[in-house]
Amino acid sequence: MEFAVLGCPPDAPRIRLDWERFRYAGKFVTRDAGKAVAVADGVRDRESWPPDARDAEAAGVVGAVSFSPDREDSDTVVLRYVTVRDDRRGEGIGARLCAFAADCLLADYERVRIDVNNPYAYEAAYKAGFGYTGAQVGRHELALERPCEARAERYGEGLAVYRERDLTDAEVAFLDARDGPPAVVDAPEGEC
Repeated sequence: MEFAVLGCPPDAPRIRLDWERFRYAGKFVTRDAGKAVAVADGVRDRESWPPDARDAEAAGVVGAVSFSPDREDSDTVVLRYVTVRDDRRGEGIGARLCAFAADCLLADYERVRIDVNNPYAYEAAYKAGFGYTGAQVGRHELALERPCEARAERYGEGLAVYRERDLTDAEVAFLDARDGPPAVVDAPEGEC
């Protein structure tokens, strides 16, 4: 698998993902957000890859993340949408892709933030090296950042926020199985 940042706003490429296999597929067809992808080996070597979203689907993508500068803090960039092809979910691709994107973006920004709305995304962000800031944004999202000085200490605080919500039985079981922050995945090499 190969990892690459395809571009940054305002000139980021538009990529079309199969809406039946990717959640948030429509969020990747605009130029207003940068994109980083995980693709099958050899895909990026194809001529004219990625194709413009108006022309064709970006075949070979297994995961994608969009990002844009924070509107209120020029030192921060925010990972906006993360998606992994449905048949590849659960393999850790999302966490590795977020770790890769964050490593690339930290060359130009002081902080990378991701806002998550469920315990599964929270855990994946922790695996990517993010830590809970103690802040909540929007209606239901917890803000996590890299770097985060109190990463390990704040892990339980975020879990406690989720425990106060109306959860499914699967989410309750997931939270009950957590006893400390997960190990951080190694960010894959790729083209920043």
